Amino acid sequence: MSCNDHVALVHPDIDRETEDVISDVLGVEVFRQSVAGQALVGSYAKFTNRGGMVHPRTTVEDIEELSSLLQVPLVAGTVNRGSDVLGGGMVVNDWTAFTGLDTTSTEISVIESIFKLSGRQENNGTGQSSIVTDMRSSLIDQLS
Repeated sequence: MSCNDHVALVHPDIDRETEDVISDVLGVEVFRQSVAGQALVGSYAKFTNRGGMVHPRTTVEDIEELSSLLQVPLVAGTVNRGSDVLGGGMVVNDWTAFTGLDTTSTEISVIESIFKLSGRQENNGTGQSSIVTDMRSSLIDQLS
């Protein structure tokens, strides 16, 4: 499974009861989907509320269809020097991404661009980057 705050993509053969549980617990709309012919969508697609990355052999038509379904821009890409198993080499959210040690600078640049991570580093006038402010606000909301 791969999901953001609004949509979840799940294995095409998942049973209806599990699909309903995912929808109820996460509060998202669930779609049965494959990516580039791969049923393990959590391994071959990663997306946030800002953008997403899919298996490098995903067709342009499939990328456009998924982008429309998810309502975020998508790009085909790799991690860890060309690995198409995105879930095995990257964890990403709206604030940051963590990749495997073998991920190249070009791959990191694509990841920062599609997930809109590098633009979040601007200073908010208090000497802190907006990412620090956002993370603190999120943590305070959770602890309150």
